[in-house]
Amino acid sequence: MRTESAIRCRRGLWDWLAQPTALFGGVYGLLVSSSAVAALTQFGEVTRAARMDDAVWVLFTALASALAHGYAHQIAHRDAQGHPGIRGVVRAVLAEWPLVVAALPTTLLLWGAGLGWWHSTGIEYVAFGINTVLLLGWGLLASRAAGRTWGRAVRIGGTDALLGVAVALVSTLLK
Repeated sequence: MRTESAIRCRRGLWDWLAQPTALFGGVYGLLVSSSAVAALTQFGEVTRAARMDDAVWVLFTALASALAHGYAHQIAHRDAQGHPGIRGVVRAVLAEWPLVVAALPTTLLLWGAGLGWWHSTGIEYVAFGINTVLLLGWGLLASRAAGRTWGRAVRIGGTDALLGVAVALVSTLLK
């Protein structure tokens, strides 16, 4: 009985995470934070105070992206939705929470470096690596949720991770 409940709970979490909104927000948030971290490797300082500023910068970048994306959705779907006005905009922006949550690992790593929990020198490389692994995980999750085999899902996830790295690097080079 307990095992069936655990399996049902795990399956419910799997299905919930595999929703297109969560997947899109997760991947988009990781790309935003990866681009920000890639920019830090080129232009960032490594003092503890600078890392605290970097953490705030990454978080606000994710929040601004969520706001812009939610607002754009509201404008694009204004006629189709029954929630016009401020309420609709707030609802659309709040639906972008996966984007902000996906930027939290990077934010927390930079914040921890700012507090002196670990060295601030090179922490952006650790954050970039973690984001790449998380992109692989999102690709794997989406592939498995779509019914792909484990081997195919791993290949798709690896490709997603490589594409994410490419997007972040190109984004940094354009800045």
